[in-house]
Amino acid sequence: MKATDIALAVFVMAVWGLNFSVAKFALAELPPIFAMALRFALVAALLLPFVNPPKGAMRALALLGFTLGGLHFSSMFTGLSQLDAGLAAIASQSQVVFAALLSAILLKDYPGWRRWLGMALAFFGIWLAAGEPRVGGAPLYVGLVLFASFMWAVANFQFKALNHIDGFTLNAYSALWSVPFQLAFSAMLETGQIEGLRNASAGAFAAIAFQSVMITIVTYWIWYRLIRRHPVNVVMPFTLLVPVFGVAFGAVIMGDPLGWRTLAGSLATIAGVAIIVLRRPAEVGGESTSKMS
Repeated sequence: MKATDIALAVFVMAVWGLNFSVAKFALAELPPIFAMALRFALVAALLLPFVNPPKGAMRALALLGFTLGGLHFSSMFTGLSQLDAGLAAIASQSQVVFAALLSAILLKDYPGWRRWLGMALAFFGIWLAAGEPRVGGAPLYVGLVLFASFMWAVANFQFKALNHIDGFTLNAYSALWSVPFQLAFSAMLETGQIEGLRNASAGAFAAIAFQSVMITIVTYWIWYRLIRRHPVNVVMPFTLLVPVFGVAFGAVIMGDPLGWRTLAGSLATIAGVAIIVLRRPAEVGGESTSKMS
């Protein structure tokens, strides 16, 4: 990779890691699922005027909206609302483990003993970090992040069936279809949406705008370009930087304490994910299991 591409990859990982802290500003004032509905409504509003409807793919995109928006993002940010940003960033790396397990089940890509070791080490790291004393009541919310990571792995198989659609169009229509599912889940599971919207500060709306523009539009566009220009097994290891940035920004911005369990859990999770990623065979056609925050 050229130095410019390396710099872009590191920039994307830094922004994805930062997102766990930035999102906390919105989640402190708005119900988390409702906040995600606002985020994706803004993404759809910004992108739809510039893309054409993909023919014959609306049903698949609606299903993707349910998996990605309804289940993944709703669970991820509900969990994040009650967790330290760094712990959520660490737990979200379980998506790589789930992707490996689903590949074994659905694609018969059976992991060898090294990848099994990587999976065990990654989950051990998450368990270790979640054991910090300050996280006492968090198992449910860690579980939500783990469930969200599993649904992200499921969504990647849906992405592969839609790889004929360009990135902007995919983002636009997956966002559009995410909104009704998120609003429905918010209506069933949350309260205070209108009050929160009326009383939300400029910081909360800035956080939603950051997620919509910087995360969903800007960094995904960069990531898709990197995936197209380089083999997946060259680009994917950069995702190991997400929990590093997530923990660092959580400590600096949110004041999250860095206990020994958090640090040791981070290292164990990163090491486990590294074993899985670096042992993956090259994929055909530049398919990605990239991180969506």
